[in-house]
Amino acid sequence: MTHYVYLVRHGEQQDAEHGMPDGPLSARGRRQAALIADRLSGVPLDTVWHSPLQRAAQTAEIVAERLPAVSPQPHALLFDCVPTGMTPDTPGVFEPFFGGITEEQIEAGHAQMADAVSEFLARKPGDAHDLLITHNFVIAWLVREALQMPEWRWMTFNQANCGLTVLAQKPGRPWSLITHNDVAHLPAELRTGLPEALPY
Repeated sequence: MTHYVYLVRHGEQQDAEHGMPDGPLSARGRRQAALIADRLSGVPLDTVWHSPLQRAAQTAEIVAERLPAVSPQPHALLFDCVPTGMTPDTPGVFEPFFGGITEEQIEAGHAQMADAVSEFLARKPGDAHDLLITHNFVIAWLVREALQMPEWRWMTFNQANCGLTVLAQKPGRPWSLITHNDVAHLPAELRTGLPEALPY
């Protein structure tokens, strides 16, 4: 009687290093998406939701091609967003990140993530397996929320492209973090998207 939530960051975006806000997957991103599909092939997924942005939608399409029993659906609560600004507890080292982000964007992101928590981390009866294909900051916020950490701690969680994070909740218990940013299904040359290279 466990509710599982599988969190996957989209595959690598084409020309992401040139600052494109959204775009199609790169060839490497398509390979990443195929490998995460293979990794999840034995999971009895009940629902598959994805961000409407192209890079996440294409990742979901590739997953569906390899897992024909699933029917991914876009969900507006999985859009990329910035869920907080600087808080009194946020270490000063993070302040430069917020230089180009408006108060309106932060307010919208915070409201979106509050709704996402209510939608995706609400306890379901029986066994449930939900896959969310979304963005780095969204996954970071949901992990932070599941662990009941201070708001600013979302900034300390980073996910590789098509890395796998799994949350689980049994009846009467809090959420557990089963695995975070598992990239065992990705060969070293496909482990992209982190601010620092993995040491293995």
